[in-house]
Amino acid sequence: MSNLWDLDHIQPAGTDVLAGSTISAMFWNAVALRGSNVWMRQKELGIWKSWTWDQTAEAVRDIAGGLMALGFARGDCASILSSTNIEWVLADLAVLSCGGVANGIYPTDAAAQVHYLSEDSATTVLFVEDDEQLDKALEVRASLPLLRKIVVFDMEGLRGLQDPGVISLAALRELGRDWNQQNPDALMRRVQSCQPEDVAILVYTSGTTGKPKGAMHTHAALTYTVRGYNTLISRTEDDEAMCFLPLCHIAERMGGEYFSLYTGSRLNFVENPDTVPENVREIAPTVFTAVPRVWEKFYSGVMIALKESTRLQQAAYAWSIGVGTRIADKVLAGEDVGSGLKLQFHIARLLALNNVRKLIGIHRARFLVTGAAPISPELVKWYLALGVPMLEVWGMTETCGAATGVPASRIKPGSIGPAAAYNEVRIDPATGEILVRGPNVFKGYLNLPEKTAETIDADGWLHTGDVGNIDADGYLRITDRMKDIIITAGGKNITPSELENELKFSPYVTDAVVIGDKLPYLTVIIMIDQENVEKFAQDNDVPFSNYASLTRAREVQDLIQAEIDRVNTQFARVEQIKRFFLLDTQLTAEDEELTPTMKLKRKLVQQKYAAQIEAMYR
Repeated sequence: MSNLWDLDHIQPAGTDVLAGSTISAMFWNAVALRGSNVWMRQKELGIWKSWTWDQTAEAVRDIAGGLMALGFARGDCASILSSTNIEWVLADLAVLSCGGVANGIYPTDAAAQVHYLSEDSATTVLFVEDDEQLDKALEVRASLPLLRKIVVFDMEGLRGLQDPGVISLAALRELGRDWNQQNPDALMRRVQSCQPEDVAILVYTSGTTGKPKGAMHTHAALTYTVRGYNTLISRTEDDEAMCFLPLCHIAERMGGEYFSLYTGSRLNFVENPDTVPENVREIAPTVFTAVPRVWEKFYSGVMIALKESTRLQQAAYAWSIGVGTRIADKVLAGEDVGSGLKLQFHIARLLALNNVRKLIGIHRARFLVTGAAPISPELVKWYLALGVPMLEVWGMTETCGAATGVPASRIKPGSIGPAAAYNEVRIDPATGEILVRGPNVFKGYLNLPEKTAETIDADGWLHTGDVGNIDADGYLRITDRMKDIIITAGGKNITPSELENELKFSPYVTDAVVIGDKLPYLTVIIMIDQENVEKFAQDNDVPFSNYASLTRAREVQDLIQAEIDRVNTQFARVEQIKRFFLLDTQLTAEDEELTPTMKLKRKLVQQKYAAQIEAMYR
């Protein structure tokens, strides 16, 4: 188990662990190297099924052969419309092995979005997860003349389907086996003909301010960056990782699939997004990457469980977390931890902290990684106090994932760390914008040369749209998105993310959007944590009939007001929130207000709830 004051076990690796100048070559080299070792695990009907590298290779070979039998050529694009699962990875690696371009589509996207993404990417083969996703594809198929075949992973409910344009994954594999027998060298010729400068994947931006843009990443950028990841945060074949974020998002594609492919760490797939808390306890990952919303949810669960515990248990936790916090303070200050405090921490772990870690599922974790959105510094410090270092990374689709990262040897909550060794990062002196340059930066936006030119300047610097500063140690701190900075009617510049992060530290708040640009004072739109607020209502005999009535209950309004009052004490009067509004609709991943990583879309929320915002300023 990791000790907070002993960080040698998570120092980055400095050696190249796998050859290959393309992702496809890297995969087949990994198969030759690791063969019978287990690479992936997925739960099916309550039982964990393991996939060795050899078994994975067999499936990829079959699927690739099937694609070539269908006429899939080098440079063709195949899209994958599915939740995160092993079949997603198999399809992705088969497409890349054929020299094709792999594109992911979020399973929450509507049929119209599936049409736009398939048309824009010139998709010729579309992989879909099941009958629900197939319905979307069939709805728009007639207006996609380039689409030659739809491949379905799970045929349950589709047994009687007779459609020449649709084939099951099992049938595609059978077709591929026959084709490979007749053309035994064709696949390896495709793998060898793939060049580093070829486009490998498309990752579409979330499109909160217009249609999504397809970011093009080459094999050279992907292999360069995944090697760089191992110099930032090291993994080995002994590590257990979890794969549960959307694979069409750059974070899971790079930090999950490709990083695991490169290092050989085992990749465990959760059953579905709702089972993440119980699956993480089963898997007990040794390295764990997640978005802030996940870390906030775990913290909230512990706080709620603590309220239900006995006074003795509460006292034991209070003393134990106090010891952990004192150690965290010393570690963050770069001070030595004395033997006496180490002994107290050993007792604290036995008394309470080990149980907290097991409750979350991080009792084997060497370290935690957070990214994709800002996180409260206090939350980082809380995990540190448990004895598990949390390392914040920052990047974006266009930087191929992480471009900066906090090293385990010098953690600074509230900072995104120094620039990763594999790229340059600087601040534009005129605007304060963070700029990134390096081989990891994307090739450009598909079919949008003007947008590409706006984003990457003549000197190769990527304009990220994030505003920040760099301290004397070279650590970056993001102050906000350029377009999100609030200037009140009184001329005060406000960074909304600082207030929002503090609010989200509450177990009763899932997300928040602070309002106030060109307005006399700050207000906030809040999405409550349904589970925790419902429990509060039940414990306090607050009547409610549905989600909307829960948000309108006076006791719940007072509860959230108390959380806002707590946060307001940390800010100057002109930076304090005066009024709030609770979203009375229970939002899910299918709703347009949320991004794929479950963050509220600021601009869309402001537009959609304009009337409620206006009411807060009357």
